[in-house]
Amino acid sequence: QVQLVESGGGLVQAGGSLRLSCAASELIFSRYAMGWFRQAPGKEREFVAAISWSGGVTYYADSVKGRFTISRANAKNTVYLQMNSLKPEDTAVYYCAAAVLWGASSNPEQYAYWGQGTQVTVSS
Repeated sequence: QVQLVESGGGLVQAGGSLRLSCAASELIFSRYAMGWFRQAPGKEREFVAAISWSGGVTYYADSVKGRFTISRANAKNTVYLQMNSLKPEDTAVYYCAAAVLWGASSNPEQYAYWGQGTQVTVSS
């Protein structure tokens, strides 16, 4: 059974940084594009960042561009989200997801597998 397990969330002050990790198991990780999405209370789930299977293509939401960096280590079956200059509006549950794609996508419907999420809270 495919598992995606996020970690690294927590409470941080505005302007601070966090690094999220997502470890995958029971799938051929290097064949999957990976994405990060988030959902704040009372809001729709939204796209944050995505990376192609090779890491050669990355894609960001405008709201995080220049502050967040997605990367992956295929040898470790892990994808990362480095979050810098965090803002209170970044507060949400962050989910990683896996998709069989050529490239990267912001469309959640293209992602077949999802993690349980990790809470990120940014205080002002």
